[in-house]
Amino acid sequence: MKLWKKLAGMTTAVLLAAMGVSGAAVIYRSALYNQQKTVESCEHQLKSTAYAIGRELENGLLEEYSEPTKNSFINYVVKKYGAGEYILIEDDHEVCNLTPFELKNPGDERWTQNESCSVIQRKGEKFILISGKRVPMMGKAEYKLVFVQDISDLYADMREQALFILAIFLGAVFVSMILVFLATKRLLRPLRELQQAAGDISNGNLERRANVHTRDEIGLMAVDFNKMAERIEDQVTELSLVSERRRQMLGSLTHELKTPMTSIIGYSDTLLHVNLKKEQQERALWHIKEECSRLERLSSKLMSLMGLYDNDSIFMEEVSVGELFDQVARLEEYNLKERKMRLDYSCSMKSRRMDRDLFESLLINLIDNAAKASGEGSTIFLTAEGDRISVRDQGCGIPEEEIERVTEAFYMVDKARSRKEGGSGLGLALCSMIAQLHGADLSIESRIGKGTEVSVVFHET
Repeated sequence: MKLWKKLAGMTTAVLLAAMGVSGAAVIYRSALYNQQKTVESCEHQLKSTAYAIGRELENGLLEEYSEPTKNSFINYVVKKYGAGEYILIEDDHEVCNLTPFELKNPGDERWTQNESCSVIQRKGEKFILISGKRVPMMGKAEYKLVFVQDISDLYADMREQALFILAIFLGAVFVSMILVFLATKRLLRPLRELQQAAGDISNGNLERRANVHTRDEIGLMAVDFNKMAERIEDQVTELSLVSERRRQMLGSLTHELKTPMTSIIGYSDTLLHVNLKKEQQERALWHIKEECSRLERLSSKLMSLMGLYDNDSIFMEEVSVGELFDQVARLEEYNLKERKMRLDYSCSMKSRRMDRDLFESLLINLIDNAAKASGEGSTIFLTAEGDRISVRDQGCGIPEEEIERVTEAFYMVDKARSRKEGGSGLGLALCSMIAQLHGADLSIESRIGKGTEVSVVFHET
């Protein structure tokens, strides 16, 4: 059963119970009130009649009358004040009964009191009110007056009132049930919207949002639900992008590995199956060594590039830029000497917050790229000034239309020269990522035949 039906049913049951109890209490109280007022009215009438009859009988000198005359006089007096409603008892014997009823116990002690005593008896479908009291008079005989009245009409009226109230109650319950069901269903409509939104998201529709604008608890929950959905969508999108970048990276790596692997397999097969001179064997082994070194560099850069996506161990500290330049110059000294190049560096930047190892790798990559683009006898310039660290060469330069793509993984401007130099197209992509991790951008300015300047520009802090 749905929640709105459960709530509506429970509310209706509580409403039914409350209205039933209150309606029964109203009916009972109304019946009791009407009965009490009827009894009070009859007792008041009985009291007045008993007093009047007592005065009449005192003035009538009953002791001097014969028995037939006395009975006639008593009947006359009683009929005078209430024909058909009274019974007069003298010393526990009925002397006058004008009612259609007969008392079973005329000597009942309840009628000997000065105050009225009333009882209601049921005979078949009829309800009889009996009230009695002592007649206040002086004399030897003791008289009691009993008032008898059929009050069946009173109970009939009370039954009609009860049926009328019951009809109103049932009508109110029916209308209330309809209103409660409609109101509950409407109030829980935002909850159904939340349920549908959750179902759509679970089925893959990450752009789905709950269209709820109420200001109650469900509305607040919908706001939090939409925030959660946005976060999930962002995370899934980010994971998809990372997965796609890695897929492209691995695909490109597979393509890049084919050339050196083909060369290694070819030279190895030649050494195994062809008789070569010693000089030819050494050359083949030298080519195998070069290709293996290239594979090593390629895999190392790939691991560095992939590792930066999930790197949680970056250690940022204040690093002296001058000392960093000295370290990079020592590491590149042998490589540049073999190429008959030199490194000219200057630094006016005192220190910077950075990860020393990552930034060292960035500078070495930039210097290696500059060396590959330059000829023998060239000078590579490494400078640090203001918020910029730059590496400038005097090489062949990069075409303007290629500059925006050189930071893409595996992209190479001159593929033949890059492979000849052992390049993989990962260097500038790695440098760009390291710069971003340090709150900086990689800026490239180049002119064909004039050289290239690559700068790490730090954001203002």
